[in-house]
Amino acid sequence: MNDTLQQLMHEATQLTRAGNLTEATEAIQRALRGRANLPADPAARAAESASSTAQADSDTAALVLDGCVFETDSAAAEPTHRPTPTQESALGQFCGGSHAHGSLTRRYKLYLPPNAAGASLPLVVMLHGCTQNADDFAAGTDMNERARAQGFFVLYPEQSHDANPSRCWNWFKHNHQRRDSGEPGLIASLTRAVIAEHGIDARRVYVAGLSAGGAMAAIVAATHPDLFAAAGVHSGLPCGAASNVSEALAVMNTGTTGGGMAMKTARAPAMPTPPGAAVPTIVFHGDQDRTVHPRNGEQLVKAALAAKPLVAKNATTAHVEQGRSARGQRYTRSVHRDDSGHTLAEHWLLHGVGHAWSGGRTEGSYTDPNGADASGEMLRFFFEHSVRRTH
Repeated sequence: MNDTLQQLMHEATQLTRAGNLTEATEAIQRALRGRANLPADPAARAAESASSTAQADSDTAALVLDGCVFETDSAAAEPTHRPTPTQESALGQFCGGSHAHGSLTRRYKLYLPPNAAGASLPLVVMLHGCTQNADDFAAGTDMNERARAQGFFVLYPEQSHDANPSRCWNWFKHNHQRRDSGEPGLIASLTRAVIAEHGIDARRVYVAGLSAGGAMAAIVAATHPDLFAAAGVHSGLPCGAASNVSEALAVMNTGTTGGGMAMKTARAPAMPTPPGAAVPTIVFHGDQDRTVHPRNGEQLVKAALAAKPLVAKNATTAHVEQGRSARGQRYTRSVHRDDSGHTLAEHWLLHGVGHAWSGGRTEGSYTDPNGADASGEMLRFFFEHSVRRTH
Protein backbone atom coordinates (compact mmCIF):
# COMPACT_ATOMS: atom_id res chain seq x y z
CA MET A 1 0.00 0.00 0.00
CA ASN A 2 1.46 3.40 -0.99
CA ASP A 3 1.56 6.37 1.39
CA THR A 4 -1.58 7.94 -0.06
CA LEU A 5 -3.66 4.79 0.32
CA GLN A 6 -2.34 4.26 3.82
CA GLN A 7 -3.27 7.85 4.69
CA LEU A 8 -6.80 7.34 3.31
CA MET A 9 -7.29 4.14 5.30
CA HIS A 10 -6.07 5.90 8.45
CA GLU A 11 -8.46 8.75 7.72
CA ALA A 12 -11.30 6.23 7.31
CA THR A 13 -10.48 4.64 10.63
CA GLN A 14 -10.51 8.00 12.42
CA LEU A 15 -13.80 8.97 10.78
CA THR A 16 -15.36 5.66 11.82
CA ARG A 17 -14.27 6.14 15.42
CA ALA A 18 -15.76 9.62 15.34
CA GLY A 19 -19.06 8.27 14.03
CA ASN A 20 -18.79 9.88 10.58
CA LEU A 21 -19.66 6.68 8.74
CA THR A 22 -20.63 8.19 5.40
CA GLU A 23 -17.34 10.09 5.09
CA ALA A 24 -15.47 6.97 6.22
CA THR A 25 -17.08 4.89 3.48
CA GLU A 26 -16.13 7.45 0.84
CA ALA A 27 -12.52 7.45 2.02
CA ILE A 28 -12.40 3.65 1.93
CA GLN A 29 -13.78 3.50 -1.58
CA ARG A 30 -11.28 6.10 -2.80
CA ALA A 31 -8.48 4.05 -1.26
CA LEU A 32 -9.66 0.77 -2.78
CA ARG A 33 -10.25 2.13 -6.26
CA GLY A 34 -7.18 4.31 -6.42
CA ARG A 35 -9.13 7.40 -7.49
CA ALA A 36 -7.33 9.84 -5.24
CA ASN A 37 -3.76 11.00 -5.89
CA LEU A 38 -2.56 8.17 -8.12
CA PRO A 39 1.25 7.86 -8.35
CA ALA A 40 2.88 10.18 -10.85
CA ASP A 41 4.89 7.36 -12.42
CA PRO A 42 2.81 5.87 -15.32
CA ALA A 43 3.84 2.29 -14.58
CA ALA A 44 2.98 2.61 -10.92
CA ARG A 45 -0.27 4.35 -11.81
CA ALA A 46 -1.21 1.55 -14.23
CA ALA A 47 -0.37 -1.12 -11.67
CA GLU A 48 -2.45 0.55 -8.98
CA SER A 49 -5.33 1.07 -11.39
CA ALA A 50 -5.25 -2.60 -12.39
CA SER A 51 -5.21 -3.61 -8.74
CA SER A 52 -8.18 -1.38 -8.00
CA THR A 53 -10.11 -2.79 -10.96
CA ALA A 54 -9.42 -6.35 -9.86
CA GLN A 55 -10.62 -5.47 -6.38
CA ALA A 56 -13.84 -3.98 -7.72
CA ASP A 57 -14.49 -6.92 -10.05
CA SER A 58 -13.95 -9.64 -7.46
CA ASP A 59 -16.88 -11.68 -6.16
CA THR A 60 -16.24 -10.43 -2.63
CA ALA A 61 -14.46 -7.24 -1.65
CA ALA A 62 -13.05 -6.64 1.82
CA LEU A 63 -12.85 -3.34 3.65
CA VAL A 64 -10.35 -3.48 6.49
CA LEU A 65 -10.75 -1.27 9.55
CA ASP A 66 -8.99 -1.83 12.85
CA GLY A 67 -8.54 -5.54 12.21
CA CYS A 68 -12.15 -6.14 11.15
CA VAL A 69 -13.21 -7.06 7.64
CA PHE A 70 -16.57 -5.64 6.62
CA GLU A 71 -17.63 -7.94 3.80
CA THR A 72 -19.40 -6.43 0.80
CA ASP A 73 -21.02 -8.16 -2.14
CA SER A 74 -19.90 -7.75 -5.76
CA ALA A 75 -22.61 -5.21 -6.57
CA ALA A 76 -21.47 -3.03 -3.70
CA ALA A 77 -17.90 -3.20 -5.04
CA GLU A 78 -18.81 -1.76 -8.43
CA PRO A 79 -17.42 1.76 -9.00
CA THR A 80 -20.91 3.08 -9.80
CA HIS A 81 -22.32 2.11 -6.42
CA ARG A 82 -20.82 3.09 -3.10
CA PRO A 83 -22.07 0.94 -0.22
CA THR A 84 -23.26 2.55 2.95
CA PRO A 85 -21.96 1.28 6.29
CA THR A 86 -25.43 -0.23 6.90
CA GLN A 87 -25.10 -2.36 3.77
CA GLU A 88 -21.62 -3.44 4.72
CA SER A 89 -22.56 -4.42 8.28
CA ALA A 90 -25.60 -6.28 6.95
CA LEU A 91 -23.16 -8.84 5.53
CA GLY A 92 -21.26 -9.31 8.78
CA GLN A 93 -17.74 -8.68 10.04
CA PHE A 94 -14.60 -10.84 10.09
CA CYS A 95 -12.26 -9.66 12.84
CA GLY A 96 -8.80 -10.75 13.93
CA GLY A 97 -7.05 -10.79 17.29
CA SER A 98 -4.85 -12.83 19.60
CA HIS A 99 -5.45 -14.67 22.86
CA ALA A 100 -3.11 -15.90 25.59
CA HIS A 101 -3.60 -18.73 28.04
CA GLY A 102 -0.83 -19.92 30.29
CA SER A 103 2.39 -19.79 28.27
CA LEU A 104 0.61 -20.00 24.89
CA THR A 105 -0.56 -17.21 22.60
CA ARG A 106 -2.43 -17.79 19.36
CA ARG A 107 -4.08 -15.58 16.79
CA TYR A 108 -7.70 -16.07 15.80
CA LYS A 109 -10.43 -14.68 13.57
CA LEU A 110 -14.06 -14.23 14.52
CA TYR A 111 -17.05 -13.89 12.22
CA LEU A 112 -19.84 -11.72 13.63
CA PRO A 113 -23.18 -12.13 11.86
CA PRO A 114 -25.32 -9.10 11.05
CA ASN A 115 -27.64 -7.78 13.76
CA ALA A 116 -25.80 -9.77 16.42
CA ALA A 117 -25.85 -6.98 19.00
CA GLY A 118 -28.08 -7.88 21.92
CA ALA A 119 -28.92 -11.33 20.55
CA SER A 120 -27.95 -14.52 22.35
CA LEU A 121 -26.67 -16.52 19.38
CA PRO A 122 -24.83 -19.86 19.03
CA LEU A 123 -21.07 -20.16 18.46
CA VAL A 124 -19.23 -22.64 16.24
CA VAL A 125 -15.48 -23.05 16.85
CA MET A 126 -13.65 -24.18 13.70
CA LEU A 127 -10.18 -25.76 13.89
CA HIS A 128 -8.28 -25.78 10.59
CA GLY A 129 -6.08 -28.57 9.26
CA CYS A 130 -2.34 -28.62 8.63
CA THR A 131 -0.96 -25.83 6.36
CA GLN A 132 -4.28 -23.98 6.58
CA ASN A 133 -5.28 -20.75 8.29
CA ALA A 134 -8.56 -19.11 9.28
CA ASP A 135 -9.21 -17.44 5.92
CA ASP A 136 -8.51 -20.63 3.98
CA PHE A 137 -10.68 -22.75 6.24
CA ALA A 138 -13.53 -20.24 6.23
CA ALA A 139 -13.48 -20.10 2.42
CA GLY A 140 -13.39 -23.87 1.96
CA THR A 141 -16.12 -24.72 4.46
CA ASP A 142 -18.36 -21.78 3.53
CA MET A 143 -19.06 -21.43 7.23
CA ASN A 144 -19.20 -17.63 7.35
CA GLU A 145 -21.89 -17.54 4.68
CA ARG A 146 -23.86 -20.17 6.60
CA ALA A 147 -23.47 -18.08 9.76
CA ARG A 148 -24.71 -14.99 7.95
CA ALA A 149 -27.81 -16.81 6.72
CA GLN A 150 -28.59 -18.73 9.91
CA GLY A 151 -27.41 -16.30 12.59
CA PHE A 152 -24.44 -17.60 14.60
CA PHE A 153 -20.85 -16.64 15.40
CA VAL A 154 -17.84 -18.53 14.01
CA LEU A 155 -14.49 -18.59 15.82
CA TYR A 156 -11.32 -19.70 14.01
CA PRO A 157 -8.32 -20.22 16.33
CA GLU A 158 -5.07 -20.35 14.35
CA GLN A 159 -2.06 -22.56 14.97
CA SER A 160 1.33 -20.84 14.71
CA HIS A 161 4.41 -21.84 12.71
CA ASP A 162 6.45 -21.69 15.91
CA ALA A 163 4.24 -24.28 17.60
CA ASN A 164 4.21 -26.57 14.55
CA PRO A 165 6.09 -25.93 11.28
CA SER A 166 3.12 -27.23 9.26
CA ARG A 167 0.62 -25.35 11.43
CA CYS A 168 -0.88 -28.63 12.62
CA TRP A 169 -2.58 -28.69 15.99
CA ASN A 170 -0.44 -30.88 18.27
CA TRP A 171 -3.11 -33.50 18.94
CA PHE A 172 -0.50 -36.26 19.24
CA LYS A 173 1.41 -34.75 22.19
CA HIS A 174 0.36 -35.77 25.69
CA ASN A 175 0.80 -32.22 27.01
CA HIS A 176 -1.87 -31.06 24.52
CA GLN A 177 -4.49 -33.59 25.62
CA ARG A 178 -5.38 -32.11 29.01
CA ARG A 179 -8.27 -30.04 30.31
CA ASP A 180 -7.49 -26.33 30.61
CA SER A 181 -3.87 -26.97 29.62
CA GLY A 182 -1.85 -26.71 26.43
CA GLU A 183 -3.69 -26.09 23.16
CA PRO A 184 -7.05 -27.52 24.35
CA GLY A 185 -6.87 -25.17 27.32
CA LEU A 186 -6.11 -22.18 25.11
CA ILE A 187 -8.96 -23.01 22.73
CA ALA A 188 -11.37 -23.42 25.64
CA SER A 189 -10.16 -20.20 27.25
CA LEU A 190 -10.57 -18.29 23.97
CA THR A 191 -14.04 -19.77 23.54
CA ARG A 192 -15.06 -18.64 27.03
CA ALA A 193 -13.71 -15.15 26.34
CA VAL A 194 -15.75 -14.85 23.13
CA ILE A 195 -18.85 -16.14 24.92
CA ALA A 196 -18.48 -13.47 27.60
CA GLU A 197 -17.63 -10.61 25.26
CA HIS A 198 -20.41 -11.18 22.75
CA GLY A 199 -23.20 -12.57 24.92
CA ILE A 200 -23.14 -15.97 23.21
CA ASP A 201 -25.75 -18.54 24.24
CA ALA A 202 -23.47 -20.70 26.40
CA ARG A 203 -25.76 -23.72 25.98
CA ARG A 204 -25.23 -23.69 22.19
CA VAL A 205 -21.45 -23.77 21.66
CA TYR A 206 -19.96 -26.29 19.23
CA VAL A 207 -16.52 -27.33 17.98
CA ALA A 208 -15.50 -28.81 14.63
CA GLY A 209 -12.29 -29.44 12.74
CA LEU A 210 -10.56 -31.03 9.76
CA SER A 211 -7.71 -33.55 9.96
CA ALA A 212 -5.35 -32.37 12.74
CA GLY A 213 -8.02 -29.80 13.57
CA GLY A 214 -10.57 -32.60 13.73
CA ALA A 215 -8.34 -34.55 16.11
CA MET A 216 -7.98 -31.45 18.29
CA ALA A 217 -11.75 -30.87 18.17
CA ALA A 218 -12.22 -34.40 19.54
CA ILE A 219 -9.75 -33.65 22.34
CA VAL A 220 -11.31 -30.30 23.22
CA ALA A 221 -14.78 -31.86 23.33
CA ALA A 222 -13.60 -34.78 25.47
CA THR A 223 -11.75 -32.57 27.94
CA HIS A 224 -14.41 -29.82 28.09
CA PRO A 225 -17.82 -31.53 27.82
CA ASP A 226 -19.34 -28.82 30.00
CA LEU A 227 -18.41 -26.18 27.40
CA PHE A 228 -19.35 -27.79 24.07
CA ALA A 229 -22.81 -29.11 23.25
CA ALA A 230 -21.66 -31.16 20.23
CA ALA A 231 -18.57 -31.84 18.14
CA GLY A 232 -17.87 -32.40 14.45
CA VAL A 233 -14.78 -34.27 13.25
CA HIS A 234 -13.91 -34.43 9.56
CA SER A 235 -11.05 -36.75 8.52
CA GLY A 236 -9.70 -36.71 12.07
CA LEU A 237 -8.73 -39.02 14.91
CA PRO A 238 -10.12 -39.76 18.39
CA CYS A 239 -8.88 -38.25 21.62
CA GLY A 240 -5.89 -40.16 22.97
CA ALA A 241 -5.16 -41.92 19.67
CA ALA A 242 -1.43 -41.17 20.03
CA SER A 243 0.96 -39.64 22.55
CA ASN A 244 4.05 -39.22 20.36
CA VAL A 245 5.07 -38.83 16.72
CA SER A 246 5.65 -42.52 15.99
CA GLU A 247 2.22 -43.47 17.36
CA ALA A 248 0.68 -40.62 15.38
CA LEU A 249 2.17 -41.89 12.12
CA ALA A 250 1.00 -45.43 12.83
CA VAL A 251 -2.57 -44.47 13.64
CA MET A 252 -2.78 -42.14 10.65
CA ASN A 253 -1.54 -44.85 8.30
CA THR A 254 -3.51 -47.84 9.56
CA GLY A 255 -5.91 -46.72 12.25
CA THR A 256 -3.93 -48.75 14.78
CA THR A 257 -1.07 -47.93 17.10
CA GLY A 258 2.40 -49.41 16.68
CA GLY A 259 3.17 -53.10 17.09
CA GLY A 260 -0.05 -54.19 15.41
CA MET A 261 -2.12 -53.48 18.53
CA ALA A 262 -5.68 -52.32 17.96
CA MET A 263 -6.03 -48.62 18.63
CA LYS A 264 -7.41 -47.89 22.07
CA THR A 265 -10.72 -46.07 21.84
CA ALA A 266 -12.10 -43.57 24.30
CA ARG A 267 -8.79 -43.42 26.15
CA ALA A 268 -9.39 -41.23 29.17
CA PRO A 269 -8.04 -37.68 28.92
CA ALA A 270 -4.90 -37.03 30.94
CA MET A 271 -6.90 -34.96 33.44
CA PRO A 272 -10.39 -35.64 34.81
CA THR A 273 -13.28 -33.93 33.09
CA PRO A 274 -16.35 -32.49 34.83
CA PRO A 275 -19.34 -34.77 35.25
CA GLY A 276 -22.02 -34.47 32.61
CA ALA A 277 -23.40 -35.99 29.44
CA ALA A 278 -21.02 -37.23 26.77
CA VAL A 279 -20.58 -34.78 23.88
CA PRO A 280 -22.63 -35.86 20.84
CA THR A 281 -20.34 -36.23 17.83
CA ILE A 282 -20.80 -36.22 14.07
CA VAL A 283 -18.00 -37.76 12.01
CA PHE A 284 -17.18 -37.47 8.30
CA HIS A 285 -14.46 -39.56 6.69
CA GLY A 286 -13.65 -40.51 3.10
CA ASP A 287 -13.09 -44.19 2.43
CA GLN A 288 -10.28 -43.24 0.01
CA ASP A 289 -8.44 -41.07 2.56
CA ARG A 290 -4.71 -41.78 2.18
CA THR A 291 -3.65 -39.29 4.86
CA VAL A 292 -5.77 -40.38 7.83
CA HIS A 293 -7.01 -43.96 7.60
CA PRO A 294 -10.83 -44.17 7.53
CA ARG A 295 -10.76 -46.64 10.42
CA ASN A 296 -10.21 -43.58 12.59
CA GLY A 297 -13.74 -42.43 11.77
CA GLU A 298 -15.13 -45.68 13.15
CA GLN A 299 -12.98 -45.32 16.27
CA LEU A 300 -14.24 -41.78 16.80
CA VAL A 301 -17.83 -43.01 16.90
CA LYS A 302 -16.92 -45.83 19.29
CA ALA A 303 -15.13 -43.35 21.52
CA ALA A 304 -18.15 -41.02 21.53
CA LEU A 305 -20.49 -43.89 22.47
CA ALA A 306 -18.14 -45.19 25.17
CA ALA A 307 -17.45 -41.78 26.74
CA LYS A 308 -19.97 -42.50 29.49
CA PRO A 309 -21.05 -46.01 30.56
CA LEU A 310 -24.71 -45.02 30.87
CA VAL A 311 -24.69 -43.72 27.30
CA ALA A 312 -23.15 -46.92 25.95
CA LYS A 313 -25.66 -49.02 27.90
CA ASN A 314 -28.62 -47.12 26.50
CA ALA A 315 -27.31 -46.88 22.95
CA THR A 316 -29.47 -48.60 20.36
CA THR A 317 -28.42 -50.31 17.16
CA ALA A 318 -27.38 -47.79 14.54
CA HIS A 319 -29.81 -46.79 11.83
CA VAL A 320 -27.93 -47.10 8.52
CA GLU A 321 -28.91 -45.49 5.25
CA GLN A 322 -27.32 -45.13 1.83
CA GLY A 323 -27.45 -41.88 -0.10
CA ARG A 324 -25.95 -39.63 -2.73
CA SER A 325 -24.91 -36.00 -2.62
CA ALA A 326 -26.45 -33.41 -4.92
CA ARG A 327 -23.56 -34.12 -7.32
CA GLY A 328 -23.89 -37.89 -7.16
CA GLN A 329 -21.23 -38.82 -4.59
CA ARG A 330 -22.26 -41.88 -2.58
CA TYR A 331 -22.20 -42.07 1.20
CA THR A 332 -23.27 -44.35 4.06
CA ARG A 333 -24.79 -42.59 7.06
CA SER A 334 -25.05 -44.38 10.43
CA VAL A 335 -27.05 -42.75 13.24
CA HIS A 336 -26.72 -43.90 16.86
CA ARG A 337 -29.51 -42.96 19.30
CA ASP A 338 -30.26 -43.84 22.91
CA ASP A 339 -33.52 -45.35 24.14
CA SER A 340 -35.13 -41.94 24.35
CA GLY A 341 -34.34 -41.16 20.72
CA HIS A 342 -31.56 -38.68 21.55
CA THR A 343 -28.85 -38.76 18.88
CA LEU A 344 -25.46 -39.67 20.34
CA ALA A 345 -23.35 -39.93 17.21
CA GLU A 346 -23.48 -39.90 13.42
CA HIS A 347 -20.96 -41.46 11.08
CA TRP A 348 -20.80 -40.42 7.43
CA LEU A 349 -18.59 -42.75 5.38
CA LEU A 350 -17.97 -40.89 2.12
CA HIS A 351 -17.42 -43.28 -0.77
CA GLY A 352 -14.70 -42.33 -3.24
CA VAL A 353 -13.67 -39.29 -1.19
CA GLY A 354 -10.10 -38.63 -0.07
CA HIS A 355 -8.68 -36.28 2.55
CA ALA A 356 -10.95 -33.32 1.93
CA TRP A 357 -13.88 -31.40 3.40
CA SER A 358 -16.94 -32.95 1.78
CA GLY A 359 -19.11 -30.52 -0.16
CA GLY A 360 -16.58 -27.73 0.39
CA ARG A 361 -15.81 -24.84 -1.91
CA THR A 362 -12.80 -24.79 -4.21
CA GLU A 363 -11.81 -21.37 -2.85
CA GLY A 364 -10.29 -23.24 0.09
CA SER A 365 -7.75 -26.06 0.26
CA TYR A 366 -8.56 -29.72 0.96
CA THR A 367 -12.14 -29.63 -0.29
CA ASP A 368 -14.28 -31.95 -2.40
CA PRO A 369 -17.21 -29.98 -3.86
CA ASN A 370 -18.86 -33.17 -5.16
CA GLY A 371 -19.36 -34.72 -1.74
CA ALA A 372 -22.18 -34.56 0.77
CA ASP A 373 -22.65 -31.17 2.43
CA ALA A 374 -20.56 -31.64 5.57
CA SER A 375 -20.97 -28.01 6.68
CA GLY A 376 -24.74 -28.12 6.39
CA GLU A 377 -25.07 -31.53 8.05
CA MET A 378 -22.78 -30.53 10.90
CA LEU A 379 -24.86 -27.43 11.57
CA ARG A 380 -28.07 -29.47 11.44
CA PHE A 381 -26.57 -31.92 13.96
CA PHE A 382 -25.18 -29.14 16.16
CA PHE A 383 -28.41 -27.20 16.46
CA GLU A 384 -30.26 -30.33 17.53
CA HIS A 385 -28.16 -30.29 20.71
CA SER A 386 -27.55 -27.99 23.65
CA VAL A 387 -25.54 -28.44 26.83
CA ARG A 388 -27.62 -30.32 29.35
CA ARG A 389 -26.75 -28.91 32.75
CA THR A 390 -26.53 -31.28 35.70
CA HIS A 391 -27.28 -28.64 38.33
